[in-house]
Amino acid sequence: MDKKPLHNNRTKKPTNKGMKNAGFIAILVLVALVVLAASNQPSQLKSIPITEAVQQSNKGAYSKIEVQNNELKITKKGEAKPTLKSYLEPNATMKDEGFDYSKVTIDPKAQNNGQSGWVAIATTIVPVVLIGGLLYFMLRSAQGQGNQAMSFGKSKARLYGNEKDKVEFKDVAGQAEAKQDLEEVVEFLKFPKKFSSVGARIPKGVLLVGPPGTGKTLLSRAVAGEANVPFFSISGSEFVEMFVGVGASRVRDLFAKAKKNAPCIIFIDEIDAVGRRRGSGMGGGHDEREQTLNQILVEMDGFEKGENVIVLAATNRADVLDPALLRPGRFDRRVGIGLPDRQDRAAILKVHFEKKPLAKEVDIDSLAAKTAGSSGADLANIANESAIIAARNNHSQIAQSDVTEAFERVAIGPERKNKIMNEKEKEITAYHEAGHAIVGHVLPDSDPVHKVTIIPRGGTGGVTWFLPPEDRSYTSIIEFKDILARALGGRIAEEVIFGKERVTTGAGNDLQKAAEIARDMVINQGMGTKLRDQVFHVDEGIMMERIMHEREYSDETAKVIDDEVETLITEAADRARAVIKANLKKIEELKDKLLENETVEADEVIKIFEGTVMPKSAALY
Repeated sequence: MDKKPLHNNRTKKPTNKGMKNAGFIAILVLVALVVLAASNQPSQLKSIPITEAVQQSNKGAYSKIEVQNNELKITKKGEAKPTLKSYLEPNATMKDEGFDYSKVTIDPKAQNNGQSGWVAIATTIVPVVLIGGLLYFMLRSAQGQGNQAMSFGKSKARLYGNEKDKVEFKDVAGQAEAKQDLEEVVEFLKFPKKFSSVGARIPKGVLLVGPPGTGKTLLSRAVAGEANVPFFSISGSEFVEMFVGVGASRVRDLFAKAKKNAPCIIFIDEIDAVGRRRGSGMGGGHDEREQTLNQILVEMDGFEKGENVIVLAATNRADVLDPALLRPGRFDRRVGIGLPDRQDRAAILKVHFEKKPLAKEVDIDSLAAKTAGSSGADLANIANESAIIAARNNHSQIAQSDVTEAFERVAIGPERKNKIMNEKEKEITAYHEAGHAIVGHVLPDSDPVHKVTIIPRGGTGGVTWFLPPEDRSYTSIIEFKDILARALGGRIAEEVIFGKERVTTGAGNDLQKAAEIARDMVINQGMGTKLRDQVFHVDEGIMMERIMHEREYSDETAKVIDDEVETLITEAADRARAVIKANLKKIEELKDKLLENETVEADEVIKIFEGTVMPKSAALY
């Protein structure tokens, strides 16, 4: 039920990528300098005694002698570079050694060692700088890894409360009872003396329970926005790590931060990730998840008293949580957040369409009536899909056709008009959907037909869509049996028209749903015939208990349950067959209309089905 996107407070984690690149570049530069220095080294000169050098020079064999300190570099006549070298005695000059200056050119100023100045500087100073820099980056990187290791047990909770666009209760449409319960939590934080003066104790925890998409996280953010206190948000899965003890350490760190910032709120989303019943896992009492849960229990109701910290938590499965977590003193208050009713759905749709250009013809109330069973997230998706379809159709405003298409797209899947079906497949699909429609229309306790189409949608070849005229909280045995019969109407229509051996796989999904409904009636609702008012439900969420313990009923009872399910399916098929055989003419009319137009709306279906017959063999009363 978000009205607008919220700020993302996740900060970018520091990375060592830049350090690694800098170190790599430093190594490349160092190698290049070494190669350059090596290329500028003078070639190897042959060393000769000074006496030989004097004799050959005075004979005129040399053209030039370069003098650098006591080193002589000798160039022979006819050559361009020095090839010989010799050394003067210490403190001796060339005249002292006997050189005849008239026979050779003496260059006493040549002090260059064969390298340019910048190369000499680069090959001496720059490598030292680069090596020092490389060592610095390596030490810094190691220090960063050490800091990460030291912070491994720190909490990863994100702090909210300073955003410019805060969410408040007025931004959350519907859920009046849930908001009332949470408004009291805000008052506890804002005016604690008001409650303490009459002996009231601030609740330790509030558990938000409801189906996915009903707005549990949004309501918790609204509490943070209204209370104007620090709000620490974390997911239950962020506590658990591969290493034992890390989760408990993060819990301790989180509550320590919260106590320093009290009054404040801690929000744990999907708490069932760490809050499941203890003793059901393979790790036993030493399991990391169970240690994390134990630490949460201690922090919520330990020896420390008087801390003005409230824990909000959200889950879809309160039935799998540990009883110690749900007892008074920990989660004192449980707030149920259910699917919105018609009035709330209208309010939610108006919030999501508020900033969208909506045509006057669009009927929000009618859309709210059609969307029974939809969550706030589903309604937000319908509004967004409406805008996308309007843009795709180049509409300046969202038209009623755009909203209708978006609703059908979200509810039953997108149309697959490009899927190619031959004429025979189209005919089979038309008979199949007509069978669903006629059974649902004739049986008195079935929902009315909303639309029939042979255009493939999602994973189906066609759709017959039934919509309840109003929201319902309960379903009777008679209504369940009518639902079973209309679910089997497609398969039975194929059987009646084409014969038992020519039925197709098109009814696979229908048969699966019918089996699920029949088994639910017997096992979970106590609606069987022989096992009336008996329930044999085993919680699917506690997998280890299902593996480690035997089921709660015998093999004989399991056989009776299977027989009960078979009886319900057989009865539903017989009722559907009776209705279809009594109204074959109407089925042919709807089939022809579907082959002609592909889609038939509710008004036209009702017109075609005028004069249908309800056979006595299909009646339950």
